[in-house]
Amino acid sequence: MPRFPSARTRAPLILERLGELYPHATCSLDWRTPYELLVATMLSAQCTDERVNLITPALFARFPDAAAAAAVDSAEVEPYVKSAGFFRNKAKNIVAASRLLMERHGGDVPRTMEELLVLPGVARKTASVVLAWAYGINAGVTVDTHVSRLAQRLRLSRRTEPRQIEPDLMRLVPQEHWQTLSIRLIFHGRAVCRARKPDCPGCPIADLCPTGTTGR
Repeated sequence: MPRFPSARTRAPLILERLGELYPHATCSLDWRTPYELLVATMLSAQCTDERVNLITPALFARFPDAAAAAAVDSAEVEPYVKSAGFFRNKAKNIVAASRLLMERHGGDVPRTMEELLVLPGVARKTASVVLAWAYGINAGVTVDTHVSRLAQRLRLSRRTEPRQIEPDLMRLVPQEHWQTLSIRLIFHGRAVCRARKPDCPGCPIADLCPTGTTGR
């Protein structure tokens, strides 16, 4: 049996093919400012983007910026984020991060991975989303549950942990495409390559997928 093409060979083709399938793929969170994107992304942990988008209008009406959230106790934020799951911890992190933004950045959201990672409740996934969509800075690949699943199924990475999958993906495409690869994988994971019942027979990139063409 001929050897399946390497991940490095297939990754650009996957990126291109997914671009044809999802030409308008973009961040699914609703936001208007970098601060709103930061908070919305923090809330999206263990929560769907759809649920976050239902929560944030009232949240941002009450706390539109870091100054507003930094001035209150986290208990005042909790009712606004209760349906996001882990709401007490998320409310605590929103307030703590807002206070640090006020203390160190005048309320602005910083533009570097290093500065973002210092904020409570912010890990690489959140920081990468904010940098890419708010500032157009490709500092990494956002590895959520969809990207992790597809990276393994497509054999773009044989790792299981997001922190290990990310550098594997970063090596496969140029830096300017890091976030593009992520968002297109996310859209494909939602539409076709679902967790429980992937539609392999109807998948337009099945020919580029080792597990999709040879069985799981």
